[in-house]
Amino acid sequence: MPSASSPARIAVLRALHLGDLLCAVPFLRCLRAAYPEADVTLIGLSGSDGFVARFPNLVDRLLPFPSFPGVPETPQRPGEAVAFLQACQRDPFDLALQLHGSGRHTNAFVSLMGARASAGFFLPGEEKGYPSTYRAYPGHGPEVKRLLALARHLGWPESGEDLEFPLLDADRAAYGRLDTALGLSGTDYVCLHPGARDPLRRWPPREFARLADALASSGLRVLLTGEAGERPIAEAVAAAMHRGAEVLCGRTTLGSLGGLLEGARLLVTNDTGVSHIAAALCVPSVVLFLHSDAERWAPLDRELHKAFAAEAAMGNSCLHEVGGHRCLADGCRFRRRVAAGRPIDREEVLSAAFSLLEARGAGARA
Repeated sequence: MPSASSPARIAVLRALHLGDLLCAVPFLRCLRAAYPEADVTLIGLSGSDGFVARFPNLVDRLLPFPSFPGVPETPQRPGEAVAFLQACQRDPFDLALQLHGSGRHTNAFVSLMGARASAGFFLPGEEKGYPSTYRAYPGHGPEVKRLLALARHLGWPESGEDLEFPLLDADRAAYGRLDTALGLSGTDYVCLHPGARDPLRRWPPREFARLADALASSGLRVLLTGEAGERPIAEAVAAAMHRGAEVLCGRTTLGSLGGLLEGARLLVTNDTGVSHIAAALCVPSVVLFLHSDAERWAPLDRELHKAFAAEAAMGNSCLHEVGGHRCLADGCRFRRRVAAGRPIDREEVLSAAFSLLEARGAGARA
């Protein structure tokens, strides 16, 4: 760990989306346990202010990530990046933590920030020049455990692996209005989330529709969730169904979606941020993985959450191309051709869904 026993200002670089940030919560708990008085800044995407507001006990402020060569999450704006780094150098952080993957590109960004000390990951075999506060990036395993490997390396107190998604008063108020509008109280409902940011990660609407029909046939109310821009996907599911479903895309805030999930009997979703919200709220879920790594992104509790992948999971250390694995930028994603493997079996998904429902005392397969 850096020689300063108690760094006053700490920066955490993780310029990724909601699900990625939720997976970092156990790491942030360790950080806060190690330095309870520190001012912690998240260097993240500009839309991450909601995450920061939800976790005031872990993060104090957001500093929007400008852009940097090789990091695909933001458009390249060289002038903004230079100005950002110069500002960091004028008023350096005491400690900068690189939590944005393997460090292939982002370690250079952290170095240019000019913090008094830094820590993070490097690609296996490329440790030369890094201080002892860095460690090799784990090539396999769940994202939560990968990040916690750095916390353990730094000798921080253990704080558990559970995710969190605190529901604020405003969230519960927003959910209350939704509950009243939909008449949800006293009903058994399931949430299906057919969208995903990457179209390649979406299970086909017709498959969701057949699944939704089976769930509706057992007496469950089917709610199709998503952002406003995902409404066409949800409407395609509803149109392909023989039974009714309610499309809620654009009708929920992030917080009211949390309230909705908290009351749901089950969530069935593609690999996207909502699966991590369900994991944090201990809502039973079935998560579908197409062109993404179930080993890395599936919830840790495999009894409460069932994962189905279109192909066998493949470890991703992002060292080179191997077996169809193509590195994408900083080692945070890879794609695979689903056609070359076994597709997700709808009957297996349905069986898992009913098993989870029966374990919670709701739903019986017709």
